[in-house]
Amino acid sequence: MRTRHLTTALACLLTGAALTACGAGGGSAEKSAAELLDEANDTMSALRFVTIEMSNTPDSGNGPVTSRLRTDLKDRCTAKTTWGENGSLEQIRIGETDYVRPDATYLQKWSGKTVADVRPKQWAKVPASEARPGEGLAACTWTFESFGTARKGAATRVGDREAVAVHVKDKADKEGTYTFYVATEGEPYLLKTVYKGGGNVTTTSFSAFDEPVDVRPPAAEQVVDKADIGD
Repeated sequence: MRTRHLTTALACLLTGAALTACGAGGGSAEKSAAELLDEANDTMSALRFVTIEMSNTPDSGNGPVTSRLRTDLKDRCTAKTTWGENGSLEQIRIGETDYVRPDATYLQKWSGKTVADVRPKQWAKVPASEARPGEGLAACTWTFESFGTARKGAATRVGDREAVAVHVKDKADKEGTYTFYVATEGEPYLLKTVYKGGGNVTTTSFSAFDEPVDVRPPAAEQVVDKADIGD
């Protein structure tokens, strides 16, 4: 086994590391689809910071939903979610506190919610524990895992990185398919996932690996505490 590794290393040196398999995530051509995903999940789980961008495009014609999350993968993050023409919502989470700022369109569309009592351009300070699914608020944590039956696809590029596609089908979701794009040069990061199913296409992209995220609260004069505006 050591002789094989030495031979590979010499080949990389002699070719100027021109082969994709010579990167830090080397040997991808020899790895199975499951091995590629396991390696990517381990690499992503070891991150301290990452930026995650998502886009969901339904076939209903209601327009895309997009979000951008910059996070320390623990309890400090910033996020912005936009619902097509239905407005956007910004969020800063620091520990147990959320600072939430809707735009005017969001306020008009969702006027029944507590946050609607806050004027545009102001931040509402609310306990993070009050966040509920469907409200568009993000958690700073993220689970990197894959499931189902994996099949290796073609070599490709994601942005400026060489990658390989891994296609996954799950028995519990017969209509849906996942494609994971794993970097094959440098660290074996998960660069992008694409889910197709149920009339939707959801693309999740990962970037700014381990680039520190400086998360601070808004200026005090821009913040209204929930306790001051009531329910």
